[in-house]
Amino acid sequence: LHMTGDIHAITAANNLLAAAIDTRIFHEASQSDKALFNRLCPANKEGKRRFADVMLRRLIKLGISKTDPDELTPEEVRRFARLDIDPASITWRRVMDVNDRFLRKITVGQGPDEKGMVRETGFDISVASEIMAVLALTTSLADMRERLGRMVIGNSKAGEPVTADDLGLGGALTVLMKDAIHPTLMQTLEGTPVLVHAGPFANIAHGNSSIVADKIALKLVGKGGFVVTEAGFGADIGTEKFMDIKCRYSGLTPQCAIIVATIRALKMHGGGPDVVAGKPLDHAYVSENVTLVEAGCVNLAKHISNTKGYGVNVVVAINKFATDTDAEMEVVKKAAMAAGAFDAVVCSHHAHGGKGASSPPWSKKRTFYTWHLFMEKYLTANLLSISYV
Repeated sequence: LHMTGDIHAITAANNLLAAAIDTRIFHEASQSDKALFNRLCPANKEGKRRFADVMLRRLIKLGISKTDPDELTPEEVRRFARLDIDPASITWRRVMDVNDRFLRKITVGQGPDEKGMVRETGFDISVASEIMAVLALTTSLADMRERLGRMVIGNSKAGEPVTADDLGLGGALTVLMKDAIHPTLMQTLEGTPVLVHAGPFANIAHGNSSIVADKIALKLVGKGGFVVTEAGFGADIGTEKFMDIKCRYSGLTPQCAIIVATIRALKMHGGGPDVVAGKPLDHAYVSENVTLVEAGCVNLAKHISNTKGYGVNVVVAINKFATDTDAEMEVVKKAAMAAGAFDAVVCSHHAHGGKGASSPPWSKKRTFYTWHLFMEKYLTANLLSISYV
């Protein structure tokens, strides 16, 4: 929906790198070492050559200490100019923000000018790009520059990893991403500020809102407030990646973890009938069925146990919907407390807005939310929120 521009920037940067990979393979297959070197490091009007900073990075990686291009031996010119990428090892795919299943596997290089440089590749969704993961974990523009340059796109035929900086793209990727590093300030329907930023695909990346957004929010609320940040894609993937990746790198320590549960999802975990897209829900999900809820609470108890293992208190927020009954709610509350939750609270904000989710003294503190774009599609049971105080 073009809301923040993050996904557009990531799509452009990702596909720039993808294009550079195929272009480099093409030129290396059709040119001599000298011609490649002249293209990479052309002479100026005075006939002088100089290495760009990103080229000096590659020379250091190769163990070459020379900084004057004209001092390189023919063997050093060959090693510098040729990445010798193995097409079968390339892991970097193109991306787009549309689920077009017929582009998941494609063949590129079939044009007459590509001289037979045909290979199989495909498209992923933009949020699955490693650049999205980099954006969410970065702490500064300089940090993002280093992370982008270190991304591995495949291997050489000798088995050595090839990075974006080897292709000379680290700086260009950073330029495309320089505005995307800024979170977008939005607000809830009731005026609570929300920083919306990034959206890494949780089952292949870390699935969390950005470190930058969290730090900005913490600064804005001060000592008298708290920040609620979403750790996405379930309390299993979300908790572990939040604690093991994001917290370790950011240095931020959460004070509380909120596991969000719904009666419907717990019934599914308890062995309820399959839920099929486009078909009406089974009667078990829209009428009272305490037995199914009790069976599903085993799943909730495990999430509570896993989360408490990281040394944080757990509060279970039970999202109440019109078809849920008091008896079912009571089952979840008792199961959560028995599993070691600090508290279990019924939340009716789906129907009553902020009043349905307020609980003093939290409601009197300054609150800031950080969120990532991808999670809006997956608001299901066991979504984990983390509170910084």
